[in-house]
Amino acid sequence: MNTAHEPGALQRLDLNLFRVFEAVWTERNLTRAAELLCVSQPAVSHALTRLRRQLDDPLFVRDGNGVRPTALATQLWPEVQQALQLLRQALRRSQHFEPARDVTRLTLALNDEGEPLVLPQLLAQVARSAPQAVVHSVRLGRKTLRSDLATGRIDCAIDIAQATAHDVLHRPLTREAYVLLSHLPQPPSEAQYRAARHVLVSTLRTGRAVEDLALAQAGVQRQVGARCQRYDSAARLAVQAGLMLTLPHRLAVPLAAELGAHLHPLPIALPEVEMHLYWHQQRDADPLNAWLRECIVAAAR
Repeated sequence: MNTAHEPGALQRLDLNLFRVFEAVWTERNLTRAAELLCVSQPAVSHALTRLRRQLDDPLFVRDGNGVRPTALATQLWPEVQQALQLLRQALRRSQHFEPARDVTRLTLALNDEGEPLVLPQLLAQVARSAPQAVVHSVRLGRKTLRSDLATGRIDCAIDIAQATAHDVLHRPLTREAYVLLSHLPQPPSEAQYRAARHVLVSTLRTGRAVEDLALAQAGVQRQVGARCQRYDSAARLAVQAGLMLTLPHRLAVPLAAELGAHLHPLPIALPEVEMHLYWHQQRDADPLNAWLRECIVAAAR
């Protein structure tokens, strides 16, 4: 019989165990959950065993190298998640927020364009008020963006403008025009651009880059000669291997100056790339998250 619904069951529950529940739900792996909580893996296993006994349910069962939630765990998760977030917000509001004291770690998910555009300036902004804070830039996962923001696995995200869930808030951050970085001293024609070999920048193994979506609307499919994870590597390839690199203007200027490359307007009109700042509704009134958003906006300027 499931004792979780008996009178007085809540009084017998150790509410600290729900932090372990949250970590295991987020990571779907006990070892990674232990790393997230900064405890040992046996400690996580012991805590999960206690919670299983109190709720009379396995909660998580083995699934390959990880675990998957049971029906009861899936039913409990939305309320557990909301309760933990409300508790954290209440604790933060109970004391005056001081970045120098309260900010130790910040985690942002950034796409390929956002990291070099915002991260250097953001580090300077954060250091002014929270010099001890460590800023982590992690890969953006669009499929998991909502859950990553809701669970606090990431504090904010920076990505191109896109439709989001109702509880994911966002605001415009930057607008950038695309330009062409090339070894050619003269601007190429549209025919030359279409016929040329291009270097594509993405941290993903396959798929198109952001600018390819805009080019596709103009009826252009680039011939990709190389694929890179970083714009500085891509710029060197453009110069040394005779490829063309399409990138935001603010990224292109310092790279062209460093490498002696040429910058040209695109021979095909493309809309500006618009970057947005994303955060979860539950963190909207959180003083730490609000302070971080102010830092990001200032850095983007």
